[in-house]
Amino acid sequence: MEYDNTGKVVDGEPTLGKTKYKEVSANDKSLLAFVVDHTDLWREYRDQNYMDDWAKYERIWRGIWSEEDKSRISERSRVISPATQQAIETRHAEIVEAVFGQGEFFDIADDIADKSGSVDVEMIKKNLNEDFKQDKVRKAFDHIILLGEVYGTLIGELIVGEEKCFVPATVDAGDNQVAYGTNEASRICVKLSPVNPKNFLFDPNGTTIEECMGVAIEKYVSIHKIEQGIKSGMYRNVDITACYTADDELEPTQETKHYQEDKVALMTYYGLAPKEFLTVEGEEIQEIEGISDEEEYQELVECIIVIADGTILLKAEESPYMMKDRPILLAQADTVPNRLLGRGTCEKSFNMQSAIDGSMRSHMDALALTVAPMIAMDATRLPRGSKFEVKPGKAFMVNGAPNEIIYPFKFGSNDGQAMQTSKEFERMLMMSTGTIDSNGTVSQVSRDAGGLDMATATLIKKYKRVLVNIQEDFIIPFVQKCAWRYMQFAPQRYPSTDVKFLPTATLGIIAREYEQKQLAFLIQTLGAQSPLTPILMKGILKNSSLSSREEMLQQLEALNQPKPEEQQMQQQAQQMALQTAQKELQLKDADIAKTNAETQAIIVDTETAPKLAEAKLVAALSNNLQNGEEDKSFNKRVQIAELMLKERDIDSNEEISRMQNQAKSTPSE
Repeated sequence: MEYDNTGKVVDGEPTLGKTKYKEVSANDKSLLAFVVDHTDLWREYRDQNYMDDWAKYERIWRGIWSEEDKSRISERSRVISPATQQAIETRHAEIVEAVFGQGEFFDIADDIADKSGSVDVEMIKKNLNEDFKQDKVRKAFDHIILLGEVYGTLIGELIVGEEKCFVPATVDAGDNQVAYGTNEASRICVKLSPVNPKNFLFDPNGTTIEECMGVAIEKYVSIHKIEQGIKSGMYRNVDITACYTADDELEPTQETKHYQEDKVALMTYYGLAPKEFLTVEGEEIQEIEGISDEEEYQELVECIIVIADGTILLKAEESPYMMKDRPILLAQADTVPNRLLGRGTCEKSFNMQSAIDGSMRSHMDALALTVAPMIAMDATRLPRGSKFEVKPGKAFMVNGAPNEIIYPFKFGSNDGQAMQTSKEFERMLMMSTGTIDSNGTVSQVSRDAGGLDMATATLIKKYKRVLVNIQEDFIIPFVQKCAWRYMQFAPQRYPSTDVKFLPTATLGIIAREYEQKQLAFLIQTLGAQSPLTPILMKGILKNSSLSSREEMLQQLEALNQPKPEEQQMQQQAQQMALQTAQKELQLKDADIAKTNAETQAIIVDTETAPKLAEAKLVAALSNNLQNGEEDKSFNKRVQIAELMLKERDIDSNEEISRMQNQAKSTPSE
C-alpha cells in the first residue's frame, strides 16, 4: 500500500500532480525506534565525556579564541601560542611521509594454504594501486591522520559506488573521415571518507569496531543528494523536505554562522538489529507486535540503516557485503588501553598549551599597561566638550597651568620573566608530544652530539609505535576491505582469492635522515673498495625520496654486475689456478713416494746389516787358527765378536728408531 503527499492512499498509477510514496509499516517504526533509542544513549555518553574537550582542541589547533578559554576573569589578551599547532603539523607530516614516502604503502603475499589455484597477485596489486590513485585515497588518509592528531582517533568510512567515466575517442566515419568524441564507461569505486569524531556514535561497551553492537555516522548533507538516492533506488521513496535543526555539533567546524538552507541531518547505522524488523523487498510484510526486550536481542543480524532527520527511514537492509564486515575503520593515534577512542597530540599538550597561553596573555596585558599612555586630568579645569586624545602635535586647551591639570601616569617597567617562563612551558610541551622545536632540532635534552643522537633515536621509537597502530588497525584492514568489495562487485578485474596484505610503510623524514647519516658514516669507515659499500649505497638510495631513485638503483645494479668479458677472464684464471694447484699436488705426492721408498730401503739395509756382520765374523773366526791353541783362540774370538755385535745391534736399533720417528713426523698429503 502506498500513499500520496496528502496522506491519502493511492492505488495503481499516481494521480496527476501527486507523488506516490512508500507506506511506513509497523516493522519500520519498531526498527526506527530500536536504532534511535540506542544512538541517543550513545550520543549522550559521548557528549558528556568528550565534546567539550574536542571543541577546545579544535580551537587550539585553528587558533580560535573563545570566552570560555580565559585563564582569569581580568584577562584581555587573545593571543594563542602556535606550539600545539606546530606539534600537530610535525607529527602529521612525519606519519604521512612514513606511510606514503616510498609510493606504495602495502604489499600482497599469496596465501600458501589457499587451494584456489594460482592467481596473478601482482596484477591485483597493480589494479589496487591504480584505483586508489583514481579515488584519491592518499588525500583521504591525509585528512584522517590530521583529524587523528587533533582528536586522538582516526576514523574512516568506506563508500562503494559506481561512477561514470568519459574517455576521449575517435571513430572512423568512412571516406577518410574521423569523428572525435567520448566513450562512456562505468567503474566500481571504493572511496575512503574521513569521519570527524564529533559525527561518530559508538557503543561504549566495545573496545573495537567489531565488538560494538553498532556504530553510526551522522552529518548534514545536501537535500539534492538524498533526492538522487531516491531516484536511483538506493533510498526508499519517501516524502522528505529540507529541515535544518540547529545542531552545531554536527557541523564539521566551528563557525560564527552556519549555512542552514537545503540541509538534512542524515544518520547511517552499521551494526546489529533484530531480524524480525527488517522487511525484504518483494516479500509480504508480517507485522511484529509486542516483542519483548529479551526477544529483541535473540536474533540480531548485521545490517545498514539510514535515517533522515531522526524520523524518516530511508534504507534498511541486511549487510550486502559478502564478508559481512562493517565498512568503518578506526585506529588510535596514541594507545589508550581498553577504550575505543585514543589520545591525540592536543590532549597530550593541553595543559602546557594552557600554561603558555596564560603566561603570554598576562605578559601582553601587563605590557599594555606600561606601553599605552595613561594621563590623570583635572576635569573641572578642561574646556567644556573637549575631546582628549594623545597624538603627535596635539594641542591641549586647559584653564590654568598644564603641569597642574595634566599629569602622565605610568605603572613602571614590565617584567620579562613571563616570556621566559612561557619558553620553558613550550619545552615541556615538546617533551609531552615528542616533536621537534621550531629550529628543526630535537628538544634540548642535551647539547652534545651523543645526546642528540640518543634523543633522535628515542623520537624515532615513538613514531614507530604510532605507525604500528595505524598499520595494524587502519591501513591493512582498509586494503583488505577494499579488495573484498572489488572482488564482490568487480570480479572481472579482481578474481576472488585469499591473499595476505602486508604493510610497507617506511621511516619518516627524521628517522630517514638519521639512518642515512649512519649509513654514510659506515661507508666512509669501510672505504670505497669494501664489498659492503655497494650494499650500503643501495640502502641509502632505497631510503631516499629522489624522483630518479629507481633509475639510480638500476644503474648501481648494472655497475655491480661483472661484464661477460670479465666473467670469461675470471673463469679462465680460475681454471689455470686449478690446473697449477693440481700439478703442484702431483709433484708433492711424487716427492713423498720417493722419500717413503728411500726410508724403506734404509730400514731394510739396517735390518740386514747385523746378519751380514755376523756371517763375516763367523767366517773370520774360522780362519787363521794356530795348531794347539785352536780352542782357546776360538773362544776368545767368539767373545770379542759377541761384544762387537751387541754394539752394532744397539747402534742399529737407534738408527731404526730414528728413521721410524722421522717417517712418522713426515706429513702425508
